[in-house]
Amino acid sequence: MRLVFAGTPAVAVPSLRALASGPHDVVAVVTRTDAPLGRKRVLTPSPVAKAADELGLPVVKTDRLDADATARIAALEPELGVIVAYGGLVREPLLSTPAHGWINLHFSLLPRWRGAAPVQRALMAGDPVTGASVFQLVAALDAGDVFAEERYEVPTGATSADVLDALAEIGAPLLARVVDTIADGTAVAVPQVGEPTLAPKLTLDDGALDLTRDAAALLHQIAGVTPEPGAHTLFEGARFKVLRASASDASPIPPGRVVASGKEVLVGTGTAPLRLDSVQPAGKGAMNAGDWLRGLRVDQPVLGA
Repeated sequence: MRLVFAGTPAVAVPSLRALASGPHDVVAVVTRTDAPLGRKRVLTPSPVAKAADELGLPVVKTDRLDADATARIAALEPELGVIVAYGGLVREPLLSTPAHGWINLHFSLLPRWRGAAPVQRALMAGDPVTGASVFQLVAALDAGDVFAEERYEVPTGATSADVLDALAEIGAPLLARVVDTIADGTAVAVPQVGEPTLAPKLTLDDGALDLTRDAAALLHQIAGVTPEPGAHTLFEGARFKVLRASASDASPIPPGRVVASGKEVLVGTGTAPLRLDSVQPAGKGAMNAGDWLRGLRVDQPVLGA
């Protein structure tokens, strides 16, 4: 088949490579325009754009799938559209432009976690299992019939970045197999079953830690918001980032109080303390929590104020 692929971040690259190495013809790769990155704000192509260039595939850069983008894609006469984390909505008439419409690789077990941040929201909720789904794109948000899915058990201590990377690798061959079945006429999609949950894009507030909460809930939150937008609290009135934390079986200490216990740095929560592994104080780089604590002139530091 003639395919159009739409995607932007690094997690979409394994799927693009899988399709490009298969029997189908990727006639165009649609991705968002170059974005300013780094301190110098250098305009940089998306990971998908870079991969497409390496593969020798034509690229359409656009931040909106508007009338102009629709016309450019329609002129290529695609038989199927494939989308993986493009970062924009496919609406009519583009939705119906390919003969077989569009399919989407989504990083959750639908209908759980429909939306822009399914992995992050799954980890924040403490889901022990998530996965990848390939479904038929429809006008309603992530609501189409599902062709295939694969479950994934979330490893202890995994962050959203870790899980996204794993699902990108798991999802690529899953997506390629669905494309093959659509091409040979054997594809079967089934309606989603169950109560949908939504996964809106994270904001900075989603990373704000309330250290009076349960320790397990805080660990779920930290995992979900790492690396973006990042877990943070306050120390001496300035933002203090918690980059890595883990469970501890130490005796309770007051929420926010930081203490040294042997080689460990503990912070109190509403239940058991958490072990701080890696932190980033305001105006400084990432550092070991023990190095941060030893460098303080405060006897009993408290986070959250």
